[in-house]
Amino acid sequence: MAAPSFSILRCFASLKDPRINRRKRHQLLDIVAIALCAVIAGANNWQQIEQFAHTRRDWLKTFLSLPNGIPSHDTFERLFARLSPAAFQRCLLGWLAAHTYVNISSKQG
Repeated sequence: MAAPSFSILRCFASLKDPRINRRKRHQLLDIVAIALCAVIAGANNWQQIEQFAHTRRDWLKTFLSLPNGIPSHDTFERLFARLSPAAFQRCLLGWLAAHTYVNISSKQG
């Protein structure tokens, strides 16, 4: 099944991974998706994001690969410290805009 055009995975696909290839245990889009879902659910720090992921692991596995399990809070922190803020913002705004369009369109239809 194709991912909807407003999915996290599709909207963040162009985000450049700043990590060294040999050091990657977790997929970039898995980390980003977990962080976004956790923050939307009320997480306020990296430890809460990690806890959110452990608590909802079965649900996350329905749409994420998670080949090496849940990333640690240190992994979230290191990755987000290295991401390009401008590139992340572009992806995030595209994702939010797609959801706004879908919600407006569904209400008009």
